[in-house]
Amino acid sequence: MGRYRPPQPAASKYITPEGKARLQNELDFLWLKRRPEVTRALSAAAAEGDRSENAEYIYRKKELREIDSRVRHLRKRLEGMAVVERVPDDTSRIYFGAWVRLLDAADKECHYRIVGPDEFDHAPGYISMDSPLGKMLLGKSLDDEFELVLPAYVDKKPRKNRYIIIEISYSA
Repeated sequence: MGRYRPPQPAASKYITPEGKARLQNELDFLWLKRRPEVTRALSAAAAEGDRSENAEYIYRKKELREIDSRVRHLRKRLEGMAVVERVPDDTSRIYFGAWVRLLDAADKECHYRIVGPDEFDHAPGYISMDSPLGKMLLGKSLDDEFELVLPAYVDKKPRKNRYIIIEISYSA
């Protein structure tokens, strides 16, 4: 049996202005500040002699590869992004950028913002529009009730959770 894994579906190309600024700042930091520092340290380590047993040289080469990989990824993602700056005409429904407050079956409130896949891990309460909950929320309106089936984990049983949408807003 091989290690083949089918390619992942393409991620959505939408991003908030704050998310784009965050990714651009990361790219600028890596390219303009971090990469030159690592390159200087790599040159100094290479000048020390035998590279095959030089731990500093090996570490810096690895670090440089990781930085270059991340820079390529950020450039590629930022190149094709569509920045969503305006609020949708119909603010009674959930669309990209919406803040949503949900009430689950146990009367616990959850507060989420629907964002693009490149920015959901940067702040608590941000969920990707490509996630199961994000996909389920898109297009719904106030007081809509829906059920989300979660995958089986420890007990091998899929879990279902019911939610009611109790608030939709487009400002933090």
